[in-house]
Amino acid sequence: MDTIFYLASCDTCRKIIKSLPKNNLVFQDIRQEPITAQQLDDLQKLAGSYEALFSRKAQLYKSRDLKNQKLTETDYKNLILEHYTFLSRPVFVIGGKIYIGNSAKNVEAVIKALS
Repeated sequence: MDTIFYLASCDTCRKIIKSLPKNNLVFQDIRQEPITAQQLDDLQKLAGSYEALFSRKAQLYKSRDLKNQKLTETDYKNLILEHYTFLSRPVFVIGGKIYIGNSAKNVEAVIKALS
């Protein structure tokens, strides 16, 4: 099932969603419906690592001084499951392919995949 993991309160996510062509995406607001361990494992298989799904822009990343710690794949997984802000957003899964983040290049690829 084609899915978007996003935050409804995130202005960037809302802007990207508005720019999408008509689609049949399943929308999962990760604040209202937290990502499950199984979903995260599935995303990791597509992305290649938990680190690829991890957001270093999260305020908790800075406040916990995580940049000065050596994080393992297990740490990345546990942090994402612990708090939704650690998931890089938005994450799209379309046709079995994953698109992570809000870069212009990534958004273009998502729009192309949905067209």
